[in-house]
Amino acid sequence: MNITNSLKAEGIKLDSKLISKLDTFAALLHEWNKIHNLTGAKNIKAIHDNIIDALYPIDFISFPKNILDVGTGAGFPGLVLAIALPNSTFVLSEPLKKRASFLRFAIMELGLENVKVEAVRVEELNAKSFDMITSRAVTNTNFLLKLTDKVRDSHTQYLLYKGSKVFDEINEASTYQLCYDILQKSRRNYLYIKSINVA
Repeated sequence: MNITNSLKAEGIKLDSKLISKLDTFAALLHEWNKIHNLTGAKNIKAIHDNIIDALYPIDFISFPKNILDVGTGAGFPGLVLAIALPNSTFVLSEPLKKRASFLRFAIMELGLENVKVEAVRVEELNAKSFDMITSRAVTNTNFLLKLTDKVRDSHTQYLLYKGSKVFDEINEASTYQLCYDILQKSRRNYLYIKSINVA
């Protein structure tokens, strides 16, 4: 079972080499997950669903050059985006050692040259500001904005993969002036913050 039909059903267009890499990633994760319990996605279909979830915004958002993914876990969304967007560079911040080890192995197996793993918490990351910060299921929006204060500047955008509480989280982040859009698909809300200022 490959991911081609799922991508077509969602209208996500990628070339065959990138699709092949996504299939390889899915197979690697499926095998590692049997032993290391990296993700709740226990079968190939569930892994494919997570890949589609990660990729859905690429047709609606222009991704910049330099991207940080906070709490990448088993690769969602950061590693999947790095596969699909070879012209952007990615840093994956993942403090859990077994997940960071998997990410490094997958990067090596896939021959990806646009992504590296930092096995630290984002607040411990020694880096300059990023053009975009992505994250899925790490923490609430307000706290994430605080955690990433040192790695953003006035031009940094955010793409946050959220559930039904996204509107409550925006209200709670009242110390910031946010210019944002929300893309909705099923139960997923993609919070795209175009600019952020301290109120």
